Amino acid sequence: MNRRTMPVTAALAATAALLLTGCGSGDDGESEDKITGADQGDAKSASPSKSAADSVDRPKITLPKDDVLVFEGSKTGDANKDAVLADNAERLRAVDAAIIQSDAKYAPVYFYSTGDAAKTAAESIQSYVDDDLSVTGTVRYFDRTVAFREDGSARLTYCSDESKGFAKERKTGKTLKTKADKNSYVFYDTRLDRNAKGVWQTTAVTSNRGAAQCQP
Repeated sequence: MNRRTMPVTAALAATAALLLTGCGSGDDGESEDKITGADQGDAKSASPSKSAADSVDRPKITLPKDDVLVFEGSKTGDANKDAVLADNAERLRAVDAAIIQSDAKYAPVYFYSTGDAAKTAAESIQSYVDDDLSVTGTVRYFDRTVAFREDGSARLTYCSDESKGFAKERKTGKTLKTKADKNSYVFYDTRLDRNAKGVWQTTAVTSNRGAAQCQP
């Protein structure tokens, strides 16, 4: 199965909450609030850039060599946008680390997530724990675009390429591979709000597996 295809125990929660790997409820703010600065740069990076709030004491997140997350477009030329991209990338790394460590209470997930996004992240991670699964391979995040709303929140949309990322049986170490298809590509629409410490926390996410705009 593809890496982000959820274990059986997560399927019902995913249907109800529109979640994927820790994603929360949808955000329809685009139709209600003016969004500015939707452009982004073309720089690419295999690791997230530092947030503009460099004084924040961020948790250290370590992933094993067989789990690689590639984040394209981390440098836009706009420090505020780069901060949003960096904190979102760290959230995604934290969710992977939690799954790999079999720990639904892994603190960095909740450092970068709050509200519905935090709740559904816990449910998703727990589903992997319950099914004794981990993750492996490479997932690429691309077409990452940040825009800011008048209320100060950020909208971040992006695609993921999960064609080379898979679930793995924890006991046997067996990688559960399948051939890539349209469902290996997912579109995400997320809302982030900056907290008092200066961290851009993800508060809501919707996802669309097999989305046309993310296909190669």
